[in-house]
Amino acid sequence: MSGDVFFKMTGSGNDFIFLDGRWATPADWPAERIRRICARGTGVGADGVVILAPGSQPGAVRFLFYNSDGNRAAMCGNAALCATRLAAHLELAPPESVGLETDAGLVRARCVPGTPDRAELLLPDVPRVTSPGIAAQEGEESIGFAEVGVPHLVVKVRDLEAVDLQSRGRALRHHPAVAPAGANVNFVSRNGGGWAMRTYERGVEDETLACGTGAVACATVLNASGEASLPFAVRTRSGTTLRVSGTPAAQVALQEPCLEGEGRLVFRATLGPGF
Repeated sequence: MSGDVFFKMTGSGNDFIFLDGRWATPADWPAERIRRICARGTGVGADGVVILAPGSQPGAVRFLFYNSDGNRAAMCGNAALCATRLAAHLELAPPESVGLETDAGLVRARCVPGTPDRAELLLPDVPRVTSPGIAAQEGEESIGFAEVGVPHLVVKVRDLEAVDLQSRGRALRHHPAVAPAGANVNFVSRNGGGWAMRTYERGVEDETLACGTGAVACATVLNASGEASLPFAVRTRSGTTLRVSGTPAAQVALQEPCLEGEGRLVFRATLGPGF
């Protein structure tokens, strides 16, 4: 309905439309409407839509996430970082302790003290890293799989700029090894003394400028192979940095993974006719 208030937020260039769930409900936002508002050029433009509502207990908020194709997803790291900042801004939860009730489970979060737009997430443990059995192509050194709320392929490459992200990303996202759900595809390479990543995101069906759970997947897979240590910092396509910490354990690949990154409010606006 026109007249609805929304918030536009960005997490390292991964951008989202947020709706206040005290007034907006999932029934108000069918897939076609989500696709229309997320369209760049004809809509507001975003990688996804989040409905943020009061949770089941004090200090908790319900986090409902939809990709720009209108389909609901269990989790999105950068959207969750943004949700943490917005929940505090809307006084739905205290900034020092936000409980995000996601479809992937409860995520503990907080606003980073002394910073205007940074947040931290304490995510569920990441299960064991597996090999998806996908043959690497020229320029690719290894391919691993990790589940971080949503499925991720991590492709270590020699040259990040040489990757044909649209073609190879799309092919891997739909590869039979990750069927039927598919997976986000994260290409990662060394960047000087650190790491850099690019992501082809399922549900957006294009490159996004950052991926929070993808950063956790990269940290987990590279740490498991002995190629990177924790804490792990990775430069996203937007030029900002996501940081991942946690502890490898006997039963899981990464215990109590923590993701720290941007959650910045860009503007607040009212929808016009047609939306």
